[in-house]
Amino acid sequence: MEFHPFSIIILISLAVVVTDATVPPDVYWQKLLPDTGMPKALQHLLPIESQEDVWYDGSKHVWWWHHPYPPPYHPRHAPFIYSYAASQDQLQDDPNVALFFLEKDLQPSKKMNLHFTKTTSEAKFLPRHVADTIPFSSNELSDILNRFSVEPGSAAALEMKKTVEECEVPAMEGEDKYCATSLERMVDYTTSMLGNNVKVLSTEVSKEESPQQEFTISPEVIEIVGDKRVVCHGQNYPYAVFHCHALHTTKAYLVPMTGADGTKVEAAAVCHTDTSKWNPGHLAFQVLKVKPGTVPICHFLPEDQIVWTSK
Repeated sequence: MEFHPFSIIILISLAVVVTDATVPPDVYWQKLLPDTGMPKALQHLLPIESQEDVWYDGSKHVWWWHHPYPPPYHPRHAPFIYSYAASQDQLQDDPNVALFFLEKDLQPSKKMNLHFTKTTSEAKFLPRHVADTIPFSSNELSDILNRFSVEPGSAAALEMKKTVEECEVPAMEGEDKYCATSLERMVDYTTSMLGNNVKVLSTEVSKEESPQQEFTISPEVIEIVGDKRVVCHGQNYPYAVFHCHALHTTKAYLVPMTGADGTKVEAAAVCHTDTSKWNPGHLAFQVLKVKPGTVPICHFLPEDQIVWTSK
């Protein structure tokens, strides 16, 4: 049988596509981002097929999930979706409240009362070729709950519903957003926004489950150069999902600090220089007592969130 050269090229291209679709997520990262280290916040979410709680056998997925919201469940909007207003209970007991600050306060020796936490259940990534077979739409929520044996109306079901619906909220003016259902999808999205020459940052805390306490900012605050950023926020879901958004009017910093109990933190921080399109009732404005578009609004990233910046 004789093959035309053009047919051979097509076959080779298809083989490459199939190969890319099935390589492990960490190998895919190394292939597209050979000069970029993977932060610990993503490393510990890589799928581990040897564990029963993260393997899959085709159509049936066995998943791993803590239940961070015991009944009664009170849904609250994610603090890093800027089109939402804060609820009253969020102002009172959301640990992310303390993470917002004004850029002028980012000074050596400045003391801040902070609590660095993980905001998700830390479910593992699914490989892309598995995640892509699972619906991710509010119109198919019943099917999604059934696939994961989640009882409708339960705390887990309400959290899944909130995650999917927040992913479907339209982007604000000047924002591009995308929910990545696999590590490979996150890499594809961020490189489409920033290119392949990127730096990836996350907050790292020296002690597990460090309590809320007073932290003192060290002198070695570093502003990360680059004119474009993508920030990815982990969501609560049966497998790892990240809500990513690309913003042009931002700055990024690495902020070393020390807690009263000796905890060392290297915190990733993002400052938004134009908040004029944010919801006036957003958590940041209520906490900091400022109005939209008046001053840069900053926040530290919880431990399981990522900021990407062009080098």
